[in-house]
Amino acid sequence: MSCDAWKTKIFGRCMIRSDPFILIAMKRIFISSRGNPEHLAELFRRELPGYDVLTTQPGPDDPAVQYIVVGRPAPGVIAAVPGIELVLSLNAGVEHLLASGEVPDGLPIVRLVDEGLALGMAEWVLAQALAWHRNLFDYAEVQKRAEWTPRAEKLANERRVAVLGAGALGRPVAEHFVRFGFDTRVWSRTRHDIPGAATFAGREQLLEAVAGSDILVNLLPLTAETAGIIDASVFAALNQGAFFINGARGAHVVDADLLAALDSGQLSGAALDVFRVEPLPADDPFWRHLKIRVSPHVAAPTHAHVAVKEMAENIRRFERGEAIPHLVDRTAGY
Repeated sequence: MSCDAWKTKIFGRCMIRSDPFILIAMKRIFISSRGNPEHLAELFRRELPGYDVLTTQPGPDDPAVQYIVVGRPAPGVIAAVPGIELVLSLNAGVEHLLASGEVPDGLPIVRLVDEGLALGMAEWVLAQALAWHRNLFDYAEVQKRAEWTPRAEKLANERRVAVLGAGALGRPVAEHFVRFGFDTRVWSRTRHDIPGAATFAGREQLLEAVAGSDILVNLLPLTAETAGIIDASVFAALNQGAFFINGARGAHVVDADLLAALDSGQLSGAALDVFRVEPLPADDPFWRHLKIRVSPHVAAPTHAHVAVKEMAENIRRFERGEAIPHLVDRTAGY
């Protein structure tokens, strides 16, 4: 760590020299990312120039680090950082942080839900849905055989879409489907009002929500209640030949039931961006199934400049004592 000319290093940490005789301790941020932590650190330094931003693991005897920015940290990383007051996740999903047991119960965690994530997810889901809806996947296959074979086409208002999840990602996706004219249904743990869409809530209404749907989209958070929720009963409730899109988590789906639905023709295809094991092993049957389209967890990538602006603003909110959006509810699991 280096100190600029306007800072002084004392006892291993930088201090702001606001007066020749007064030194004020800087707030510290630790970036724990397996991606490009230095790039994130530079963006944070631009957003919060009065903060000391670290990319190397602090030790338990080092000065307090008030904020930690984490993706999927290795075991022991969070527990070893002294003085944490707020955990800022680099992901919208936080099940890995809650499951690890490393984040003390009283320590707040903020999910990353920024405009870039929501836009990216909406683009990916709509791209998959519209390509299936307008037979573009089929035409790509018959082109290889130079066959001029028009398919029967439908309008959006002749298709029913069911979106599982009505949060920061599911809601805007559902709103896009409404704007395109699809008969849109939305299911979530608790009921949400989404203009133009029929909404359902609670496990007892799940099959009712998806019944007769042509497209099923999963954007649920992963919790103990939603793990394995998309099973044979859900696929059976869809229209025959329906299309499944999963941009949430692989563990939501019973893989054997998905493969069975594809093989039987109950599903005509699936677009999968997330899997139980990632990267998807080379011998996984999903790679070779002709009805499955695999993408490598890219549906809603983190756009660093947008994410850092949102996290920096959450730090400011925290220090002003204001409410922070997307604060994790541990009882709900997200």
